Parts: sequence; structure tokens; C-alpha cells
Amino acid sequence: MLTLGVLAVGFLAAAVGNAVVGNAAPAWLTLLGGLAMATQFGLFLHATRRGKFRVWERLLDDLRLRGDERLLDLGCGRGAVLLAAAKRLPEGRAVGIDLWRSVDQSGNSLATTERNAVAENVADRIELHTGDMTALPFRDGEFDVIVSSLAIHTLKAPARRAAAVREALRVLRPGGHLVLVDIGRTGEYESTLSANGAETLTARTLGWQLWWGGPWTKTHALTAEAPPAT
Repeated sequence: MLTLGVLAVGFLAAAVGNAVVGNAAPAWLTLLGGLAMATQFGLFLHATRRGKFRVWERLLDDLRLRGDERLLDLGCGRGAVLLAAAKRLPEGRAVGIDLWRSVDQSGNSLATTERNAVAENVADRIELHTGDMTALPFRDGEFDVIVSSLAIHTLKAPARRAAAVREALRVLRPGGHLVLVDIGRTGEYESTLSANGAETLTARTLGWQLWWGGPWTKTHALTAEAPPAT
């Protein structure tokens, strides 16, 4: 995406150059191209730096947490969602799991997330694990809430994505809440959840604040409850 920003600057500079020498048509074309790329780049930066935090604050508000829950963040990365949740759990626990691969997120490491937790004064409320979300190292029904932000789509095979969703349901207590936020795959997750007994499923787009460059890369949220105990 940084390349797009560089290209936007290049196009805008070319537009100025064409205007100076009197080439009106090329000037307008390069100006429009530069503005389009600059807009895409600006939307991406906003989603990364501010949009995701604002959207997740609303999603966490909707959960109406008591403050003593045990919450799991699948693919927690550097901890943006995990630490926001931990602030709402003074008597609870926010647990994050990730494979800590920098290919998924720049600077992604367990040590980075630990430092971020200290900076946000929630280090005493979090617990970090290294593991695969398709085979979670947790007991059945261990968590009250499970969240995941832009993580499950990184699993390339549909079977692995379905396995991750099933695992989320397995470690969620009966009636517990699940919030999956992702790009373009939530219909697939919804089918897996429905087939495995999840209830009160809702799916919605999250608006322009999570457009990763434009409306063609919308982010969706899927919420559900684990099936009741049998």
C-alpha cells in the first residue's frame, strides 16, 4: 500500500508538470489518477490508524461485558483488539493466540504485544499463547467471549477456515458470544456456524471507517452465540 502512496505523489507531480507546459488533457488525466490513488491511500491509513479502533470500541460496547469474563482473541497480532478488551475486564482475563508471523502483520511478535500491554497498563489482565487457530490449545467451553479481527481470512484453504470457526465454537461456553470481523469471508463463516448449531447469527458491513482502500474492500462483522448445553 505504501507503493500506492508513492504513485499518488508521482501522478500529482506529473499533473503539475503537464499544467506548467500547457498540456491540459494529460494534466487533468494525471490529476484525476493521482487524486484517486491518494484517496485510496488515505482510506487505508485511516482504517489502519483510527478506523479499526473506533469500530472495535463499538463492537465491544455491544457485548455489554460485566468485567469478569474470560475472552479469547483469535489471531491477536500486536494486540489492538485484545488490549481494548482487557481494559474492560478488571476482574477477567483477555487471552490472545497467534502464530506471530510478520508476513501477516508488520512487527508482529509476542514480545511486541507484551510491550504494548505494559504501555496500556493491562499486562496483568492478558495471557498470550503461540498456536494455530485451527487446533486451539484450550478446553471445551473455556471462554465467555471470542473475538477475531481480520485473521481467519489469512488461512488460505477453505477447510482450514472452517476448522478455525468450529474451534471457536468448541472453546466457547454454551450461550457465549462470538464476534468475527473480516474481509469477504463472513458468508462462509456464517454457513459453518449455522451448520454447527450457532444461534442468533447476524452479519453486517462496518462502514467506510474499515474500507481498506475503497468500498470494494469492505469489512464485515459476524456475531453469534454458541449453542446451549445439551
